[in-house]
Amino acid sequence: MKKINIRFKVNGRQADLNIAPNKRLLDVLRDDLGLTGTKEGCDIGECGACTVVLNGRAVHSCLILAAQANGAEIITVEGLTQNGELHPLQKNFLEHGAVQCGFCIPGMLLSSYALLKENPHPREDDIKEAIAGNLCRCTGYKQIIQAVEAAANENNE
Repeated sequence: MKKINIRFKVNGRQADLNIAPNKRLLDVLRDDLGLTGTKEGCDIGECGACTVVLNGRAVHSCLILAAQANGAEIITVEGLTQNGELHPLQKNFLEHGAVQCGFCIPGMLLSSYALLKENPHPREDDIKEAIAGNLCRCTGYKQIIQAVEAAANENNE
């Protein structure tokens, strides 16, 4: 199979790759770039474990061909931490007990991050809608919603 060249920014760094045209963004992030915080769960866009922010929107990277990200800006969970400092969302997830097994957390964080970028004053219903594409088997969602609300309040103080 003939390979294609793609180029995008991930977590502020330029990535230039030569890949198979049928390679998913999820596989490029994990296998080619070593960004294993993006998890592979269901493979059909139902669980949200693979969520990344692509050009400001939360997307399931298992459903995106890497070629579709050519020229894009991508943020993975690794990109939330800046200069060794956790993002306010990450801090609040820890403080509110929103992290249990941790498998869903990268997707939850990035869905919440995209929400707060678009809507810095979300209502509880807005948060629920933003994380609706992310499944969690451990927390029951209450702590996750509280953590997002707390992060939003910190950003608005």
